[in-house]
Amino acid sequence: MTTLQIPIIGVHRSPLVQKFGTPRQPNLVNVASVIEFVPPYDTPSAFEGIEKFSHLWVMWQFHQNKSQDSFRPQVRPPRYGGNDKVGVFATRSMYRPSAIGLSVVRLARVETNHHRVRLHIIGADMVDGTPIVDIKPYLPFVDSVPDAISGEIDVPTTKMVAMTTQASTDFDTLCQDGRLAMPDKSIIQHLIAQDPRVAYRQAEIEVTSTMRYGEVDVDFWMDEMGVMVITGLRVVDE
Repeated sequence: MTTLQIPIIGVHRSPLVQKFGTPRQPNLVNVASVIEFVPPYDTPSAFEGIEKFSHLWVMWQFHQNKSQDSFRPQVRPPRYGGNDKVGVFATRSMYRPSAIGLSVVRLARVETNHHRVRLHIIGADMVDGTPIVDIKPYLPFVDSVPDAISGEIDVPTTKMVAMTTQASTDFDTLCQDGRLAMPDKSIIQHLIAQDPRVAYRQAEIEVTSTMRYGEVDVDFWMDEMGVMVITGLRVVDE
């Protein structure tokens, strides 16, 4: 089998440090993050003109995956409850031969500091530390296909989110400590609204799950009305 060695041009920095809670597709939640480039790919001349584009294609590696000893032609996508198998090339599963991901993100701004470039982006579905292998402009006149068919995949639905009094108090305390900022409340709520639990657990009532956001663990469950309830926030145990 022919292999190709691909250089790592940068690293993604995000408050989403685990796969659990990270949006399953890009642009579902407006999470702000940064791509930090490594030499020699961080030179400002390599990014000249990029600010003219509102969105970018980002190619990246699923670096948290366990290595596979052999090719697995079928996977169990979460949308089928993790039970039914589908051909790997008919999915966007992270378990694929190349371990390469592809995402469209919004370019917020370009930062140049000490002759090094960082891209501030919105809407990434990548965790903190994700290796970046390429960046390309998104061109709507060729990249957007209005009559495209997406099989059985529908626009994902979101659930209502509520915070207990204790969770609101916890959030205010973490803001005072500098662990969180006020805009983080909306981001956390939108992440929980996606219901990050695996499909076969999404009917469970009042069973606590925990999503990590930066230095904070967020506890939540679903009540009997189908509302996602954030029950508490706390600093990650060292």
